[in-house]
Amino acid sequence: MKNWTVDDVMTTKVVSVDQGASYRSVVDTLIEHRVSAVPVVDSFLRVSGVVSEADLLRKIEYAGDETPRMFESRRRRGERGKALARTAANLMSAPAVTVLNGTSLVAAARRMDAEGVKRLPVVDDLGRLVGIVTRGDLLKVHLRPDEDIVADITAGLGEDAGSVTVSVEDGTVTLTGKVELWSTANEAARLARRVAGVAGVTDEVTFEVDDRYPYGPAFGVA
Repeated sequence: MKNWTVDDVMTTKVVSVDQGASYRSVVDTLIEHRVSAVPVVDSFLRVSGVVSEADLLRKIEYAGDETPRMFESRRRRGERGKALARTAANLMSAPAVTVLNGTSLVAAARRMDAEGVKRLPVVDDLGRLVGIVTRGDLLKVHLRPDEDIVADITAGLGEDAGSVTVSVEDGTVTLTGKVELWSTANEAARLARRVAGVAGVTDEVTFEVDDRYPYGPAFGVA
């Protein structure tokens, strides 16, 4: 069974800017490529930050009011500072929230949620930019054909594949059949839920012996 990672869904031709890029050139880049943010890279393509539309809008939001005020929060002072910024190095949000290539889709989705971001630059083990993955990219896995999902689940079942019938419709899996142990039936359902592109699982597999009980067999559904 294939373990899908960000490498399978990310965009590899990434639009980025260097640290010395001017405010105007960053705006032009976003508009030209119809993106809402770009990674900022150094001369070795290592990601140092990200400039988003929100960062750029500070120049409009605080136009004529860039001077920090007494008792103002650190975040607000930082926003005012970006209103005066002229290069990507001063505009960017840093450090960038990134993921390593090879990161699972599950881990990437959890990192996006935890950090409250819509995209993640993908870097290699040296921190160099190799791609970018967005929320929409993560959803691409649900465009997989049903027959591919069936093949993955069947392969994962191994020697139990002959006892469990797998059907998939629009990403929803139905498991039927009869196995000897409850643990086998339970593992089949757990495996199906982990397969990329599965939207839901209906578990109708029955079993003969409930092996959750260590002090003697208890019989399940006949």
